[in-house]
Amino acid sequence: MGRAYQNRKESIAKTATAKSRVYSRFGREIYVCAKQSGPDPDANLALRSLIDRAKKEQVPSHVIDKALDKAQGGAGEDFSPARYEGYGPSNCMVIVECLTDNPNRTFGEVRNCFTKSKCKIGEQGSVMHSFEHCAIFAFKHDNEDDVLEALMEADVDVGDVEFDDGVVTVFAPHTEYAATRQALTAAFADIDFDTDEIQFVPHVTTEIAEDDMPMFERLMDMLNDCDDVQNIYHNAEV
Repeated sequence: MGRAYQNRKESIAKTATAKSRVYSRFGREIYVCAKQSGPDPDANLALRSLIDRAKKEQVPSHVIDKALDKAQGGAGEDFSPARYEGYGPSNCMVIVECLTDNPNRTFGEVRNCFTKSKCKIGEQGSVMHSFEHCAIFAFKHDNEDDVLEALMEADVDVGDVEFDDGVVTVFAPHTEYAATRQALTAAFADIDFDTDEIQFVPHVTTEIAEDDMPMFERLMDMLNDCDDVQNIYHNAEV
């Protein structure tokens, strides 16, 4: 039983660590969102979306409640957003979003991830121009025309509406996030979003050479291991 037990024990430990990291990131993001725009999900659409996403990721209620209570109390860490850009293996482009209470420490950690994976961190704006900052909503529905009509009636500026295998995906400018979400929830009762967030979507993708894949995976793993990193976007085709 020895080795098999040890393998299972290590697997459970890795799973627990991954879950803990997800809980921590959602807790931090909920805290910052609630502190900035209010802890009432009914009045703060971004917060409501975050809480819904956290629940889908099986984040425990006590983690969510703790973050909201902390924001409502007014005390706690003073986190601020930070965004870094760079080039990964096969010259793919990478955007790293962070929430930090120590920008110097966070920059050092992110730069170290790029350096140790033989990649290059860039200046601000060096790759941003190759991505679209979009609000994205995906949900089960059988007619994209109905969705487009509802958004047009609500006077929402929509970038694109796609339909694939029973799922409608709406792309809108990130500044139209709240208006788009309100229009969709008003038009379709009991809507259940598979995707409900703001992302950076690449204009073009870059295929990662087979020899570069181990280094690309190393870069992603190292960035994901950084406590301050919230989201990673890239244009790599893997």
